[in-house]
Amino acid sequence: MRRRRRLGSGSPSGLIIEIIAEGGTLSKVPPSACQFIPNLPTVFCSMIQLHQIYNKLHLWNRIFDMGGMNSLSTTEEKVLSITNLSKRYEEAGHKVHALKHTSLHLKQGEFLAIMGTSGSGKSTFLNLVGALDSPNEGTIALNGRVHPDMFKEPYATQYRSENIGFIFQSYNLLKDLSVEENIALPLILKNIPVKEMKARVAEMVGLVGLSDWRKHRPVQLSGGQQQRVAIARALITKPPIILADEPTGNLDFNTTTEVLRVLGQMKEQLGQSIILVTHDPYVATFADRVLFFHDGQIAAEYICRKDEQDMDRILSRFRAIMGRAQ
Repeated sequence: MRRRRRLGSGSPSGLIIEIIAEGGTLSKVPPSACQFIPNLPTVFCSMIQLHQIYNKLHLWNRIFDMGGMNSLSTTEEKVLSITNLSKRYEEAGHKVHALKHTSLHLKQGEFLAIMGTSGSGKSTFLNLVGALDSPNEGTIALNGRVHPDMFKEPYATQYRSENIGFIFQSYNLLKDLSVEENIALPLILKNIPVKEMKARVAEMVGLVGLSDWRKHRPVQLSGGQQQRVAIARALITKPPIILADEPTGNLDFNTTTEVLRVLGQMKEQLGQSIILVTHDPYVATFADRVLFFHDGQIAAEYICRKDEQDMDRILSRFRAIMGRAQ
């Protein structure tokens, strides 16, 4: 890979970074990036960093692709309706039924937790809801409307950009950017005007309680603080549905509690619906409802009562599911 960098009139705002890799891929950093991140030229200080940042920005551009931010209607109670969703994989002539005729509804503002043993279909389900994979059978309806091409590009990218925010177990923060710069990345990819970008980032930084750390870099933050940055980055475009895959898997008990409270507060303030995959019964107690997956199907359901017995009841049902897997 070769890199060519040109600074227009000696100003960072005129920065053009061209990446020429195998296949002749060319990428230009949006002008808003150069204005929001004034020290951008120093960020790209080596070939390795440049290649790493390009790859991550390219991935985020596919996941977040800021083509629009149409919100789901709040007048519909069921924002997501999934009917008979199935997924099969074929390896060496052997078919694996990862998900079998799964049906469920997600209500406006609902926090839904999904639990199950490894290989129960949790991650497959999350990937299908996020249009990161396509089902063999079944439909996904948003506010009662089925989009027949939602699993095909460019419609899948449009669906994600307008409706889905992703939170992962690994934070995926750029180590050379500050807290506010990392949070701004989805807006940068949309080329939002700098004035609006600064206002929205400042609001989001305050909501996740990181105003005093907004200029810090990821290496200067705790694990919980880094996950809060990742949450803010996922929510900055105000998507109506949040998909979280083991977001507290790398955190200790106290930090897990802190992050889940932040996530719950954000849900209440922004009115979003959450689907969270976890192995931890304690994490599931923060949800409104828990679905237990087993062998690619929903095996049980629990409605959280928000009392001290929730965790015991969830753990009891989870153990029963695990017993079936043995």
